[in-house]
Amino acid sequence: MTPADVETPATLLWAVRLLAAEAVALAVLAAYVMVLVVTADPGSLAVAISLAVMAALGAGAVFLVARALAGRSARARGPAIVVQLFLIASGGFLLQTGPSWAGVLLMGLGVGVALLCLLPPTTRALGLD
Repeated sequence: MTPADVETPATLLWAVRLLAAEAVALAVLAAYVMVLVVTADPGSLAVAISLAVMAALGAGAVFLVARALAGRSARARGPAIVVQLFLIASGGFLLQTGPSWAGVLLMGLGVGVALLCLLPPTTRALGLD
């Protein structure tokens, strides 16, 4: 039985939806940083531009991972989990520096999406069982 023969489980659908939401959030962050680039002083312009480019590249990469996972690519599960590990690390940083509510939110989101990617229905749907 191929992955396409299995009905798409809710765990996979929610993992894809949340990954897409993460990509949108990164795109909004990139747009916000671009606004800051326009108003930046010349001394920090290179750092501001590179930060905006990295956020935009991150948004594109997370979108591609979400799209590949939606297409039931078994090879997309690893990168999806790595994205969540980065999210958990960012949440841990926010717990230390503030705002702590955002850190808890990011860490919860990261753990939740990683678990959705690892649950047995998702594993079966990706053909990894």
